[in-house]
Amino acid sequence: MASSFSLAEQERKIESKIVVALERVSEAFRVLLWNESKEFALSPIQVQILIFLLFHTQEKCKVGYLADEFNMTKATISDSVKVLLQKKLVDKIQDEYDTRSFTIRLTPKGKEIAKKSSLFTGQFEKPLNQLTLSQKEVMLNGLLRLIYDLNRAGVITVQRMCFTCNHYEVTGSKQYCTLLQATLHDKDLRVDCPEHEMLA
Repeated sequence: MASSFSLAEQERKIESKIVVALERVSEAFRVLLWNESKEFALSPIQVQILIFLLFHTQEKCKVGYLADEFNMTKATISDSVKVLLQKKLVDKIQDEYDTRSFTIRLTPKGKEIAKKSSLFTGQFEKPLNQLTLSQKEVMLNGLLRLIYDLNRAGVITVQRMCFTCNHYEVTGSKQYCTLLQATLHDKDLRVDCPEHEMLA
C-alpha cells in the first residue's frame, strides 16, 4: 500500500489528499494547544484534562475514563493529575464506598484556566464561519463517519456521537433520535452528547 504522503499518491487519489489535509489540521491543533499550555506552564494533555473536566459530568471525571477518552495509559493520566493536584488546579473527591476510587474536580483557579484555555479553538471557527451551511454539513457528516470507522477499528476509543448511540436510528435517508423524539439533519448530529447511550 502506497503512503498518503507520497506526492504521486496525492495526485492519484483524493483520499490521500484528505488524509494529508487532516494531518495539517491536526498540526495546527497541536500548535495552538502547545501555545496555550506554555502560557500556564502545563503540558498539552494537562490542559486537555482541565478542559474536559470543565464540560463533563462528575462520573466521567475519573482517571480510568480520562485514560480511555485520551487514548492514554492510566499511569500517564495519573502523572498528569498529580501535577494538577500539586498546582492546586484540581481536587480529589474520594468515593465513599471505595477508598481506592476518586473523581477529579476543578478548583476555582483550575476552572479559570480551563475556561480561558478552551477558547483556543476560536482560530478554527473563524475560517469555518466562511463556509456555507451545506459545506459545513457535508464536512461534519464526513468527519463523524471517519471517527466512527476509526472507533470501530479500535484506533480511537470513547466516542459519544450519534452514530454510536442507542437512541440513533436511520430509516432510508432519515436520521432520528428516539430520546429527543426528533428528526436529525446533518447539522443536528452530535460529536459529544451528554445523553449518549453506547450501542450494546
